[in-house]
Amino acid sequence: MNIRSAPTINTMIFWALLVPIALYGSALIAQFGFGLHPCEMCYWQRWPHQAAIVLGVLALLLRSNARAARLLVLLAGIAVLVSGAIGLFHWGVEQGFWEGLTSCSTGASGPISLTDIMSAPIIRCDVPQWTFFGLSMAAMNMLGSFAGGLIILRLWKNGGTSAS
Repeated sequence: MNIRSAPTINTMIFWALLVPIALYGSALIAQFGFGLHPCEMCYWQRWPHQAAIVLGVLALLLRSNARAARLLVLLAGIAVLVSGAIGLFHWGVEQGFWEGLTSCSTGASGPISLTDIMSAPIIRCDVPQWTFFGLSMAAMNMLGSFAGGLIILRLWKNGGTSAS
């Protein structure tokens, strides 16, 4: 592909699927592969990625309708950026820049029983469970979501309507 040529619908859809699948998939691997249980705000960051995946799949299914596919790619890119914004808020709570929600910081939300306490890990939103080179999972999601979302939106902005 010529560098100056417009990205195709298929290229845009590829990135609109790759970014949220990679970010959401890494969260699931951290949870189920390495036992890093998510806090409430971690779940919040996952919802936009799930929405972006659905939007990307719909764009893939509707790629013969360039206008609809482009709209779905745009919405997927925005959803990825929303996850980044939630990640920014979560990272700020971890860093002590601002307060998070009381229920998320204390580990309790609503009435809980002794059985609930004994059976589920209490994961605080204001304390990172794991860091890599000083970056928490929230910070990594924030950076990955902002970078990936901007890539998707850049492709969308410069994109053409051809499929090949």
